[in-house]
This record gives sequence, structure tokens and C-alpha cells, in this order.
Amino acid sequence: MAFVRHTTEQLDIWRRDGGAILDSFFTADELAPCVDGMEQMYGHLRPDDPAACENFDAKTRYAAQFANTTDLPFHATPELNLIGLHPALVACAREALGTDDIRMYQCHTWAKFTGQTDFDQPFHCDYKNHTLTVPGEGELDRTINFMIYLTDVTDKHGAIHYVPVPESDPITGPMRPQFAGETSGYEAQLRAIERSGAAPAGSVFAYGIDVFHRGTNLTLPDAHRFTVTASYKAAGNDQIGWSAWPRFFREPWHLVMDNASVEQRTCLGIPAPGDPFWTELTLARTRDRWPNSDWSAYDKALVTSSTDNAC
Repeated sequence: MAFVRHTTEQLDIWRRDGGAILDSFFTADELAPCVDGMEQMYGHLRPDDPAACENFDAKTRYAAQFANTTDLPFHATPELNLIGLHPALVACAREALGTDDIRMYQCHTWAKFTGQTDFDQPFHCDYKNHTLTVPGEGELDRTINFMIYLTDVTDKHGAIHYVPVPESDPITGPMRPQFAGETSGYEAQLRAIERSGAAPAGSVFAYGIDVFHRGTNLTLPDAHRFTVTASYKAAGNDQIGWSAWPRFFREPWHLVMDNASVEQRTCLGIPAPGDPFWTELTLARTRDRWPNSDWSAYDKALVTSSTDNAC
């Protein structure tokens, strides 16, 4: 239980409102190498002319919002690669989804700089690009997204804004369209009652894919906002998806594989030790692919399984 950092009250708020702030979830020591990794990836992209974005048209402005995003794995520190798989996040996701068998299906970094573009967004729900249907009502059909604040996020740093579900449903109805602006009047009404997700570095904004939220612009001069988003679902929930991790096989997966625990690997869909997938051949081939990773737990489980079968 050492890694349980959330409270029952926080998850109750998440279930009720669709979003909850987990204050100071990570320590300064845990954040430091992650921030170093973000600087390594994005520090050179700070805009030389913060006023240049004022001439962006709507299409260019929107594309620029996502210019500094990268899917796992990252050309950065091992700590940044593993922050989305931190045991405390895994523990929180397990309780939120009501099962120990979970998968992280999305993880990306996002760096925003004042003047890079206008980061203001309309209200929307994330299920639009997480499923081809809609969020299910059962506990195992849900997802939980974690937006990890690696730096302080105030409203001047472009804090996420959201509307709790009990307050948005009377406006939009339970259908919850993907974009509030698609129905006249919803956007203005939601903005009138929106809440800020501002919180200090190390905090986490936990939210569902059917809560209305939006990005806001950075207005503090020379400011930046570094975040990592990690999304979890119950294993076997095939309606939910984002990243097929092997798609990025040319990226530095060794930074994940060589440093991840067995539990963290399982969250990526790698069978746990003792799973029937593991045979002498599959283990040998996997070890050949990742020669610097520790596969001893899988070896031990395979030997134990062989001994049991011999009896």
C-alpha cells in the first residue's frame, strides 16, 4: 500500500463530477528528472517571437497547439518514460476501474510555451478519439485519464477548464455531444460555469472521456507548461483505444523495457510471468529482442510451471 496516494474522497469526486484534482501527487524528486527530460525534448522550441502566432489563421493555430506532443516512448530520461506507469497511478487506476487487470492505452508528453500559438479550445469530450462508440456505463467500461503536471499550472499557464457532469448535463443533456459548440448556445453556457484545473507541480488532474473540458491560453510572459497524459482502461475493453504500442517500434522502447517493473510491463499488455504465452522459445526470443532487460521473474515462473506440470 506504500504507493497509494489517492483518497477515496478524490475518486468519489471523479465518479460524480467526471474530474478531480489530486494535489501534489508526485514529489519534487520524482519530478526533477522528468522536467529535465522535457527540456531535453522541447526546450529548444521556445518561440523566438512570441507575437508571431497572432497572425495564425484558425487552421494553423489549431495545428500548432499539438506541435509539441510525443507518444511514448520518449527520447528523454527513463524517469519521464515511466512517470505515466508510476505505481501510485496504477493503484489509483485499479481502484477507479474496479479491477487489478488494467492497461495503459495512451501516454504522451505535451509542452506549451507562451506565444507559440493561442491554446484556447472549445469545450469537448475526449471520447471522440478514444472509442468508435461512446463511454460505457459499467465500471469496467470506463476509462480514467491522468494529466500529470510536471510544472506549476496556474490559469496564466493555460490550466485546463472543465464543467462537472452534474452541472453540464442540465445544459447539454445526457447525450453529451463530442463538441459543445456543435449545438448552438452550449459553449457560452458552459463557459459561464467552468472550473479551473489549476494546481501546483506534481498534481494530477484525473478525468473521464465524457466530461466537458477545454484547453486555455498561456498568458504569462515567457512561461511554459509541461504535462504528461496517461490513460487507463480495464484489460479486455476493446472498445477503447489510442496507441498500438508496437507501431512506434523504431522509437527508444529500451528506455521503458530496461527500466520497467513486471507490473509496469503488464500495464502495457506484456503477459505476466506464468502466463501461458511464456514458453522457453517465446522467452528466449523476447530476451534476444531486449537483452538488457531483466526477465528473471519470467524465467522463475516458467521453471515453476514446468515443475508443477511434471508432478
